[in-house]
Amino acid sequence: MRLSTCGSCGQLVYFENTSCTACGALLGFSVETLKVEAFKQHKNGGLKLLNGNKSKTYRYCANGLIYNACNWVVELADDHELCVACRLNRTIPDLAVANNLFLWSKIETEKRRLIYSLLALSLPLAPSADNSPQLAFDFLMDSPCVSGESGPVLTGHANGLITLNVKEADASYREKMREQMAEPYRTLLGHFRHESGHYYWDILVRNSKWLEPVRELFGDDSLDYGSALKAYYENGPTNDWQLNYVSAYASSHPWEDWAETWAHYLHIIDTLETAREFGLQVHPQPTANQQLQVDVEINPYRTKSFRSIIEHWFPLTYALNSLNRSMGHEHAYPFVLGEPVIKKLDLIHQILQENIQLTNKVALQK
Repeated sequence: MRLSTCGSCGQLVYFENTSCTACGALLGFSVETLKVEAFKQHKNGGLKLLNGNKSKTYRYCANGLIYNACNWVVELADDHELCVACRLNRTIPDLAVANNLFLWSKIETEKRRLIYSLLALSLPLAPSADNSPQLAFDFLMDSPCVSGESGPVLTGHANGLITLNVKEADASYREKMREQMAEPYRTLLGHFRHESGHYYWDILVRNSKWLEPVRELFGDDSLDYGSALKAYYENGPTNDWQLNYVSAYASSHPWEDWAETWAHYLHIIDTLETAREFGLQVHPQPTANQQLQVDVEINPYRTKSFRSIIEHWFPLTYALNSLNRSMGHEHAYPFVLGEPVIKKLDLIHQILQENIQLTNKVALQK
């Protein structure tokens, strides 16, 4: 993720900030610049950029004004009260229920990180040319069944709609599920990235020239999905799944392999962009091994070669894991990527880079 500084005093600010802790300037995220910008109050009640285009007037997203759950801004002339991220919500939790506002705010923070990456990749949020479904979100709570028992909400994707169980925002519940499902990595952001992979398979792969190349690497997606998942949960993954898949769950069906690999791709490029913004360098003192040394200087969202991304990624993960272990935490990056997985990541990168080129070409023609 790109770093932002306060346009008033130059202080580094976080993606979620609404005001500068150093000078108190108003802050909000702009989808036009993909950065947190500084604003001043305008006499008409709106917000004006301190730096940049001063001809436009903005206001905070209604979810920020009412619930303090969003820091994105909307043009004052826009008919939408909500920002481009919040208007994708179809259902939010009942905020009259204790603790739901807190949980929902955490969900929205991670969802906006997903939307940032989708915008940075020039991916459509509401494609219309082929009548594809719009991306949408339901954040739901478990509800009582007729028998009086709890009816669980299953996180998943169907025809553009991503459903998330609100309890996933509770760290204790998420950790319980992580252990129960034997997952080395389970986060809110990971859920969003995984489920978005199902959505963009429909948008980018299903009816495109990429379908056969994707099937060649990920497998035949026409295999019965329900039967494949049933077999996975009954028998578990094969003993050698690490050779060909990024996670055990990825081995359950080609669609899940794509979604898990897609999520992993987003993990990599977002983390690398953050490292680049901080000017991180990895040069281990005890060794001259070139494979463990790197200056993170590439823009992973626009780099043509995925091999270059991987060459930057591996030294960074070694450093991240070492730092985490020094703090007494588990590995920040508990994954080993075999060559088949790298080829899958490379194919996703090719598909996305072509989409960026096509999007830019259309924009230039307008």
